[in-house]
Amino acid sequence: MSELVELSVTEKIAIVTLNRPDVRNAINDAMRNELVAVLESVAADEGMLAMIITGRGSAFCAGGDISGMKERLDAPTGHVAFNGWKRQHQVHKSIALLHNMPKPVIAAVNGTATGLGCDMALACDFIFAAEQAKFAMSFIKRGLVSDGGGMYFLPRRVGLSRAKELIFTGRIVDAQQALTIGLADRIAPGDRLISEAVVWARELSQGSRASLALSKEILDRTFESTAEQIFALGREAQAICYTTTEHRDSVSAFLNRPPRR
Repeated sequence: MSELVELSVTEKIAIVTLNRPDVRNAINDAMRNELVAVLESVAADEGMLAMIITGRGSAFCAGGDISGMKERLDAPTGHVAFNGWKRQHQVHKSIALLHNMPKPVIAAVNGTATGLGCDMALACDFIFAAEQAKFAMSFIKRGLVSDGGGMYFLPRRVGLSRAKELIFTGRIVDAQQALTIGLADRIAPGDRLISEAVVWARELSQGSRASLALSKEILDRTFESTAEQIFALGREAQAICYTTTEHRDSVSAFLNRPPRR
Protein backbone atom coordinates (compact mmCIF):
# COMPACT_ATOMS: atom_id res chain seq x y z
CA MET A 1 0.00 0.00 0.00
CA SER A 2 1.42 3.39 -1.00
CA GLU A 3 2.12 6.07 1.54
CA LEU A 4 -0.40 8.88 1.81
CA VAL A 5 2.44 11.38 2.14
CA GLU A 6 5.71 10.69 0.33
CA LEU A 7 9.12 12.11 1.17
CA SER A 8 12.08 12.26 -1.18
CA VAL A 9 15.29 14.30 -1.13
CA THR A 10 16.93 16.01 -4.12
CA GLU A 11 20.15 17.98 -3.65
CA LYS A 12 19.40 18.36 0.09
CA ILE A 13 15.91 19.66 -0.72
CA ALA A 14 13.06 17.70 0.88
CA ILE A 15 10.13 17.10 -1.48
CA VAL A 16 6.91 16.23 0.35
CA THR A 17 4.18 14.87 -1.93
CA LEU A 18 0.53 14.50 -0.97
CA ASN A 19 -0.42 11.11 -2.41
CA ARG A 20 -4.16 10.53 -2.73
CA PRO A 21 -4.54 11.43 -6.41
CA ASP A 22 -7.78 9.48 -6.79
CA VAL A 23 -9.51 12.05 -4.52
CA ARG A 24 -7.37 15.02 -5.66
CA ASN A 25 -5.25 14.70 -2.52
CA ALA A 26 -8.14 15.56 -0.22
CA ILE A 27 -6.98 15.24 3.37
CA ASN A 28 -8.47 12.71 5.76
CA ASP A 29 -7.37 11.94 9.30
CA ALA A 30 -4.87 9.26 8.28
CA MET A 31 -3.22 11.51 5.71
CA ARG A 32 -3.06 14.40 8.18
CA ASN A 33 -1.35 12.21 10.76
CA GLU A 34 1.23 11.09 8.17
CA LEU A 35 1.80 14.68 7.12
CA VAL A 36 2.51 15.75 10.69
CA ALA A 37 5.04 12.94 11.09
CA VAL A 38 6.79 13.77 7.81
CA LEU A 39 6.95 17.50 8.56
CA GLU A 40 8.39 16.81 12.01
CA SER A 41 11.10 14.64 10.46
CA VAL A 42 11.99 17.30 7.88
CA ALA A 43 12.15 20.02 10.54
CA ALA A 44 14.48 17.91 12.68
CA ASP A 45 16.82 16.80 9.86
CA GLU A 46 19.65 19.34 9.53
CA GLY A 47 20.75 17.68 6.30
CA MET A 48 17.61 18.96 4.55
CA LEU A 49 18.16 22.62 3.78
CA ALA A 50 14.73 23.53 2.38
CA MET A 51 11.37 21.90 1.67
CA ILE A 52 8.93 21.74 -1.23
CA ILE A 53 5.37 20.48 -0.79
CA THR A 54 3.34 19.40 -3.81
CA GLY A 55 0.59 16.99 -4.86
CA ARG A 56 0.52 13.77 -6.84
CA GLY A 57 -1.58 13.82 -10.00
CA SER A 58 -3.66 16.71 -11.29
CA ALA A 59 -4.31 18.50 -7.99
CA PHE A 60 -2.27 20.04 -5.21
CA CYS A 61 -4.95 19.47 -2.57
CA ALA A 62 -8.73 19.68 -2.84
CA GLY A 63 -9.11 20.40 0.88
CA GLY A 64 -10.76 18.25 3.49
CA ASP A 65 -12.14 14.85 2.50
CA ILE A 66 -15.91 15.11 2.01
CA SER A 67 -16.43 11.53 3.16
CA GLY A 68 -14.74 12.45 6.44
CA MET A 69 -17.12 15.39 6.77
CA LYS A 70 -20.06 13.02 6.35
CA GLU A 71 -18.72 10.71 9.05
CA ARG A 72 -18.37 13.69 11.35
CA LEU A 73 -21.97 14.74 10.77
CA ASP A 74 -23.19 11.17 11.34
CA ALA A 75 -21.69 11.10 14.83
CA PRO A 76 -24.03 11.54 17.79
CA THR A 77 -24.97 15.20 18.18
CA GLY A 78 -23.32 15.47 21.54
CA HIS A 79 -19.97 14.37 20.10
CA VAL A 80 -19.78 16.52 16.96
CA ALA A 81 -18.31 19.66 18.52
CA PHE A 82 -15.75 17.90 20.74
CA ASN A 83 -14.64 15.56 17.93
CA GLY A 84 -14.24 18.58 15.68
CA TRP A 85 -12.23 20.41 18.32
CA LYS A 86 -9.82 17.48 18.59
CA ARG A 87 -9.49 17.24 14.81
CA GLN A 88 -8.77 20.95 14.58
CA HIS A 89 -5.84 20.53 16.92
CA GLN A 90 -4.23 18.15 14.43
CA VAL A 91 -5.08 20.45 11.51
CA HIS A 92 -3.42 23.36 13.26
CA LYS A 93 -0.42 21.23 14.20
CA SER A 94 0.23 20.46 10.53
CA ILE A 95 -0.20 24.10 9.53
CA ALA A 96 2.09 25.27 12.33
CA LEU A 97 4.76 22.81 11.21
CA LEU A 98 4.58 24.20 7.67
CA HIS A 99 4.61 27.81 8.80
CA ASN A 100 7.26 27.45 11.51
CA MET A 101 9.59 25.12 9.59
CA PRO A 102 13.11 26.42 10.41
CA LYS A 103 14.09 26.42 6.73
CA PRO A 104 12.57 27.83 3.52
CA VAL A 105 9.31 26.17 2.41
CA ILE A 106 7.88 26.38 -1.12
CA ALA A 107 4.38 25.23 -2.04
CA ALA A 108 4.70 23.86 -5.59
CA VAL A 109 1.04 24.10 -6.54
CA ASN A 110 0.71 21.71 -9.45
CA GLY A 111 -3.08 21.97 -9.87
CA THR A 112 -6.17 22.75 -7.83
CA ALA A 113 -5.62 24.14 -4.32
CA THR A 114 -8.99 24.67 -2.68
CA GLY A 115 -10.21 25.03 0.90
CA LEU A 116 -7.67 23.56 3.29
CA GLY A 117 -5.38 22.96 0.30
CA CYS A 118 -5.27 26.70 -0.33
CA ASP A 119 -4.68 27.32 3.38
CA MET A 120 -1.74 24.90 3.32
CA ALA A 121 -0.15 26.69 0.38
CA LEU A 122 -0.60 30.03 2.12
CA ALA A 123 1.16 28.69 5.24
CA CYS A 124 4.35 28.20 3.23
CA ASP A 125 6.96 30.90 2.72
CA PHE A 126 6.50 30.97 -1.05
CA ILE A 127 3.95 29.75 -3.60
CA PHE A 128 5.22 28.51 -6.96
CA ALA A 129 2.24 27.81 -9.22
CA ALA A 130 2.03 25.68 -12.32
CA GLU A 131 0.37 27.40 -15.26
CA GLN A 132 -2.70 25.19 -14.76
CA ALA A 133 -2.95 25.85 -11.01
CA LYS A 134 -6.18 27.18 -9.53
CA PHE A 135 -6.86 28.54 -6.06
CA ALA A 136 -10.13 28.93 -4.16
CA MET A 137 -11.02 29.70 -0.56
CA SER A 138 -14.05 27.47 -1.02
CA PHE A 139 -15.06 27.01 2.63
CA ILE A 140 -18.13 29.23 2.33
CA LYS A 141 -19.57 26.84 -0.26
CA ARG A 142 -19.61 24.13 2.42
CA GLY A 143 -20.99 26.41 5.12
CA LEU A 144 -17.60 26.54 6.85
CA VAL A 145 -14.82 29.01 7.61
CA SER A 146 -11.14 28.78 6.76
CA ASP A 147 -9.64 26.56 9.45
CA GLY A 148 -6.06 26.20 8.23
CA GLY A 149 -4.79 29.71 8.87
CA GLY A 150 -6.09 31.27 5.66
CA MET A 151 -7.79 34.13 7.51
CA TYR A 152 -4.37 34.98 8.98
CA PHE A 153 -2.14 34.35 5.94
CA LEU A 154 -4.31 35.56 3.06
CA PRO A 155 -4.68 39.23 4.15
CA ARG A 156 -0.91 39.40 4.56
CA ARG A 157 -0.49 38.36 0.94
CA VAL A 158 -3.28 40.17 -0.88
CA GLY A 159 -4.56 42.83 1.54
CA LEU A 160 -7.62 42.78 3.76
CA SER A 161 -10.34 43.80 1.29
CA ARG A 162 -9.11 41.37 -1.39
CA ALA A 163 -8.92 38.59 1.19
CA LYS A 164 -12.50 39.28 2.26
CA GLU A 165 -13.67 39.16 -1.35
CA LEU A 166 -11.94 35.83 -2.01
CA ILE A 167 -13.25 34.31 1.24
CA PHE A 168 -16.80 35.67 0.93
CA THR A 169 -17.21 34.44 -2.67
CA GLY A 170 -15.06 31.32 -2.67
CA ARG A 171 -14.35 32.06 -6.32
CA ILE A 172 -11.63 30.39 -8.37
CA VAL A 173 -8.41 32.29 -9.07
CA ASP A 174 -6.23 31.06 -11.92
CA ALA A 175 -2.43 31.07 -11.80
CA GLN A 176 -1.94 34.31 -13.72
CA GLN A 177 -4.36 36.26 -11.55
CA ALA A 178 -2.83 34.69 -8.45
CA LEU A 179 0.54 36.06 -9.55
CA THR A 180 -0.96 39.49 -10.30
CA ILE A 181 -2.60 39.90 -6.88
CA GLY A 182 0.29 38.42 -4.89
CA LEU A 183 -1.35 35.12 -4.04
CA ALA A 184 1.43 33.34 -5.95
CA ASP A 185 5.08 34.37 -6.23
CA ARG A 186 6.13 32.61 -9.45
CA ILE A 187 4.63 30.58 -12.30
CA ALA A 188 6.19 27.76 -14.31
CA PRO A 189 5.01 25.25 -16.93
CA GLY A 190 3.65 22.19 -15.16
CA ASP A 191 6.37 19.88 -16.45
CA ARG A 192 9.09 22.16 -15.04
CA LEU A 193 7.41 23.10 -11.76
CA ILE A 194 9.35 20.79 -9.44
CA SER A 195 12.72 21.18 -11.16
CA GLU A 196 12.43 24.97 -11.05
CA ALA A 197 11.19 24.86 -7.46
CA VAL A 198 14.29 22.83 -6.52
CA VAL A 199 16.54 25.44 -8.14
CA TRP A 200 14.75 28.22 -6.24
CA ALA A 201 14.89 26.25 -2.98
CA ARG A 202 18.66 25.86 -3.40
CA GLU A 203 19.03 29.62 -3.94
CA LEU A 204 16.99 30.33 -0.83
CA SER A 205 18.91 27.92 1.40
CA GLN A 206 22.57 28.66 0.61
CA GLY A 207 23.05 30.96 3.59
CA SER A 208 23.69 30.18 7.23
CA ARG A 209 21.06 27.83 8.64
CA ALA A 210 20.94 29.75 11.90
CA SER A 211 20.57 33.10 10.11
CA LEU A 212 17.77 31.74 7.93
CA ALA A 213 15.83 30.16 10.79
CA LEU A 214 16.13 33.20 13.05
CA SER A 215 15.31 35.69 10.27
CA LYS A 216 12.26 33.67 9.25
CA GLU A 217 10.93 33.49 12.79
CA ILE A 218 11.29 37.25 13.29
CA LEU A 219 9.88 38.21 9.88
CA ASP A 220 6.80 36.08 10.53
CA ARG A 221 6.02 38.25 13.58
CA THR A 222 6.52 41.60 11.84
CA PHE A 223 2.93 42.64 11.20
CA GLU A 224 1.65 42.05 14.71
CA SER A 225 4.71 43.38 16.56
CA THR A 226 5.97 46.87 17.32
CA ALA A 227 9.23 48.13 15.90
CA GLU A 228 10.86 47.88 19.32
CA GLN A 229 9.74 44.25 19.68
CA ILE A 230 11.29 43.39 16.32
CA PHE A 231 14.48 45.25 17.26
CA ALA A 232 14.64 43.29 20.51
CA LEU A 233 14.20 39.98 18.72
CA GLY A 234 16.88 41.05 16.27
CA ARG A 235 19.30 41.79 19.09
CA GLU A 236 18.73 38.36 20.60
CA ALA A 237 19.10 36.64 17.23
CA GLN A 238 22.30 38.53 16.45
CA ALA A 239 23.80 37.47 19.76
CA ILE A 240 23.13 33.85 18.80
CA CYS A 241 24.60 34.37 15.32
CA TYR A 242 27.84 35.73 16.84
CA THR A 243 28.46 32.25 18.30
CA THR A 244 27.79 30.18 15.17
CA THR A 245 30.41 28.33 13.17
CA GLU A 246 29.09 29.90 9.95
CA HIS A 247 29.72 33.42 11.26
CA ARG A 248 33.19 32.60 12.56
CA ASP A 249 34.18 30.87 9.31
CA SER A 250 32.81 33.74 7.23
CA VAL A 251 34.74 36.38 9.18
CA SER A 252 37.92 34.30 9.04
CA ALA A 253 37.60 33.77 5.30
CA PHE A 254 37.05 37.50 4.73
CA LEU A 255 40.06 38.52 6.82
CA ASN A 256 42.32 35.91 5.20
CA ARG A 257 41.31 36.58 1.61
CA PRO A 258 44.16 37.35 -0.85
CA PRO A 259 44.88 41.08 -1.21
CA ARG A 260 43.37 42.82 -4.22
CA ARG A 261 45.71 43.85 -6.99
